[in-house]
Amino acid sequence: MSDDLTGRQLTAREVLRSTPARRLLTSSLLFYIGVMLQAATLGKHIYDITGREIDIGLLGLAEFLPIAAFVLVTGSVADRFNRKVVAIIALVGELACAVTLMVYSLTEPTAVWPFFVIGFFFGTSRAFLSPAIRPMYPMVAPEGGLPSLIAMSSAVWTSAMIVGPAVSGFLYTIHPSMSYGATATMVSIGILSLLRVRFLHPSAPRDPDEKVSLRSAMEGLYFIRRTPILLAAISLDLFAVLFGGAVALLPVIAEERLGVGDVAYGWLRAAGGIGAALMAMFLAVRPLRRHVGRSLLIAVAIFGVGTIVLGTTRTYWIAFIAVLILSGADMVSVFVRASIVPLVTPDSKRGRVSAVENVFIGATNELGAFESGVASQLVGVPATVVGGGVATLGVVGLWWKLFPSLRKIDRFSDLEAPENPSR
Repeated sequence: MSDDLTGRQLTAREVLRSTPARRLLTSSLLFYIGVMLQAATLGKHIYDITGREIDIGLLGLAEFLPIAAFVLVTGSVADRFNRKVVAIIALVGELACAVTLMVYSLTEPTAVWPFFVIGFFFGTSRAFLSPAIRPMYPMVAPEGGLPSLIAMSSAVWTSAMIVGPAVSGFLYTIHPSMSYGATATMVSIGILSLLRVRFLHPSAPRDPDEKVSLRSAMEGLYFIRRTPILLAAISLDLFAVLFGGAVALLPVIAEERLGVGDVAYGWLRAAGGIGAALMAMFLAVRPLRRHVGRSLLIAVAIFGVGTIVLGTTRTYWIAFIAVLILSGADMVSVFVRASIVPLVTPDSKRGRVSAVENVFIGATNELGAFESGVASQLVGVPATVVGGGVATLGVVGLWWKLFPSLRKIDRFSDLEAPENPSR
């Protein structure tokens, strides 16, 4: 297999000698900063206009719906067409959304429904972006370098989680349009950088006998269902993200429970990126080599505990540390799952599997935000956040018993995609 791990694993420094890997990481960093900047601003902007937690949840629902609705299309597009071209077109869609948000914010809006419409189109762009971008990492990874490259891609994401929200707090105090304009700028530069990426490993040739059909489109879902390790890893994160959607409520937590302003809120949101980035850097320098499955389950449990602490405290520094810790634990989970998925999935199916994974994991952030927004409107923020943390711990205990194949994974080198996967 092209991303062979049976030999020596490359360090992060060795992987960075590869020009394609550096360019893909740089492009990802740029547009992820823009996306995180926009996300932090948008939730705060909507809450400041209406003062209702449920509107934050409705935004999450608007972004989730197209990702779920187009899941059978987006993965097939990523597998059948040039993935870089698909990603660039999707990024142009995200750029258009950022520009529209900037223009609308200049009107000093009092209605939030246009934000939901824009969120729907942003979710549509993201639905096509994720299945195209994720399979690119095995395509640019040098031999033996995929785990370190995955760790660095996670570090890129978490660095964006620091820079984007932290900058959003300062720009938002000037005017929301400044944040949306900065998002448009970062995404534009990210597109230009992505254009320069060249692949070390081309996509696997498409099966000439495979026709465009409903079964072909659903192959990602079928493959996950018949691969227990994939099913366990993805579903574990699905429920953890769904129940642990506390980050979506940070605008409310910051204002109502912690009593802090825009800049402190920005840093509280950035705490998630700081914790995750520290863990990602640690994993890049010292990759996880043993007890991979157990580490995943323990990390999700720590995520649940951190969520409970965040829901009970009224002290800013305790909330900051809780977000730091739960995000660091989440990064371990992201790293393990992001390494497992491409290792056990043949290249010809990676786009479709990534599309399903995007609904189960990435888009569930938005669905989790909706669930948290609705629940907090009904029972209050503390009960929602604490309840989510408790539910996450319950899921970990259940998965420990139900999926011994996940718990028993020792090394990444034990995993390998089937050369001729059954259809």
